[in-house]
Amino acid sequence: MKSIAKDLKVNDQIRVRQVRLIDADGGQVGIVETRDALRQAREGDLDLVLVGERAQPPVARLMDYGKYRYELQQEAKEARKRSRQQELKAIKFRVKIGDHDYRTKVNHVRRFLKGGHKVKVTIMFRGRERAHTSLGENILNRVAQDVSDIAAVDQAPMIAGMDMNMTLRPVAETPQEASE
Repeated sequence: MKSIAKDLKVNDQIRVRQVRLIDADGGQVGIVETRDALRQAREGDLDLVLVGERAQPPVARLMDYGKYRYELQQEAKEARKRSRQQELKAIKFRVKIGDHDYRTKVNHVRRFLKGGHKVKVTIMFRGRERAHTSLGENILNRVAQDVSDIAAVDQAPMIAGMDMNMTLRPVAETPQEASE
């Protein structure tokens, strides 16, 4: 997170004469000379960080800068982890699917949903199968019914070219289910 370090001026990088000082607890100290603010920071074993450079006079805060940067990095890491969590997984079925293959694919759908992912279920039609879209819709409705305990239909079955698609999203557990 080098960009964080470049954005904020710390200690001797601050080149203004006066700053509006905020102490480590978040309380305003007032407008003080930068030398005095640096001295207070050193006495408290903290850093003087310029947080509001555009203000008149600039706002500086007493804080442990290393700890602050670490916390920002951890927040960014968590945000990346959360954003990656909601991927759209895809699984394809055929109209003439065997019972065992169907159960295997439904188990894959369940695993994706339990992982917190949305799942796009696709029925692929070939040739004359295209005339029997009701068969594909029946399979999609059956999948939705089989996973209805952990998923909700986000997008109902819909024809798109030679395929029929449906999107499922995981439903959150109720607190009483989680405790059981």
